[in-house]
Amino acid sequence: MDRIRIVGGNELSGNIPISGAKNAALPLMIASLLTDGTLTLENVPHLADVEQLTRILGNHGVDYSVNGRRLRQSEAYSRTVNFTARNIVDTTAPYELVSKMRASFWVIGPLLARMGEARVSLPGGCAIGTRPVDLFIDGLQALGATIDVESGYVIAKAKNRLRGNRYVFPKVSVGATHVLMMAASLARGETVLENAAREPEIVNLADCLNAMGAKVSGAGTSTITIDGVDQLSGASVRVIPDRIETGTYAMAVAMTGGDVVLEGAEPDLLQSALDVIAQTGAEITPTNEGIRVRRNGAGIAPVDVTTAPFPGFPTDLQAQFMGLMTMAKGKSHITETIFENRFMHVQELARLGAHITLSGQTAIVDGVSKLKGAPVMATDLRASVSLVIAGLAAEGETLVNRVYHLDRGFERLEEKLSGCGAVIERISG
Repeated sequence: MDRIRIVGGNELSGNIPISGAKNAALPLMIASLLTDGTLTLENVPHLADVEQLTRILGNHGVDYSVNGRRLRQSEAYSRTVNFTARNIVDTTAPYELVSKMRASFWVIGPLLARMGEARVSLPGGCAIGTRPVDLFIDGLQALGATIDVESGYVIAKAKNRLRGNRYVFPKVSVGATHVLMMAASLARGETVLENAAREPEIVNLADCLNAMGAKVSGAGTSTITIDGVDQLSGASVRVIPDRIETGTYAMAVAMTGGDVVLEGAEPDLLQSALDVIAQTGAEITPTNEGIRVRRNGAGIAPVDVTTAPFPGFPTDLQAQFMGLMTMAKGKSHITETIFENRFMHVQELARLGAHITLSGQTAIVDGVSKLKGAPVMATDLRASVSLVIAGLAAEGETLVNRVYHLDRGFERLEEKLSGCGAVIERISG
């Protein structure tokens, strides 16, 4: 099993290309099920989750091809991939595939809308809380689907197409918003989704659906309206840059010091997080190339944060920010409001010398003057990269085990960091 070896203490200096967003690419890929035309996605990251979803889509009959790398384009940049679901050969998403990646459950929306039926296993995924599928089921039932849960499978049917309706999410859900947008795009009549998620990835999907011929308005606000159409066509869409990767590398620079340009990053996608990072003492400057992050030799200032749906501070940056706060000059409070059980990285950060106590959904981080390298174990995707951030500043050697978590969401992380002066390498076996 691969490990990441880090020798801390080096400042970061140079350029880091920001890849396409995993959390945008996955629903865009699933949207290919809505049409028999070809959906071309530019800026698709090369990640384990993307590869797994490609296999799942292939099980339903989706063909794909990868375009070659452009001349003079860095290998660290993402790819252009074509998805064609000319014929849906199977409307079942089996347990052995869905259990490996939670977002694959989202195929239920397009399959139901296009084929009138879907049989999808209840999902698995990383262990950061239960994240039930109740909202998906309730929303699809509001659109006229009949749904049963049998032997671990959600069996959904809509014999005479889905019907538009008004649905109010009882709580904000990015995944359920994705699914209902896709399902409603082929429903009869108008659908209004209220208390919808506002994340940039929702807007990216809405833009994709509209390019395919859908009629979606209001994405990026809490009310989304979809006028259903009879069929959708192929399209060409670009995956937005990864705001979580952007924030992660910005925090790495804030942790180690240095001067890095995050190429292709868009500040509007994570302004609240950038504001928080700036409060720690880093200088954040938008440029024509992306975002420049600098920090001089002054210490890291402690900042309190609470995770919230967009445009608030992202839950997917909570672990990384905790890693940064371990060396702040003072005490910080980090409150997690989105997912329960998302503090599993605390014990591993403690192995590096961090002082963290938990009180309910709040972590109290008492910054230390130094961390010391040690063997640590990744527990989930975002927790794993928090250990990398801490390791970059720790004295001596840090070995991060279970890096398959990292490979799910960070494209060529060790190459990008080593290109800016970090001593980091992958050890195979």
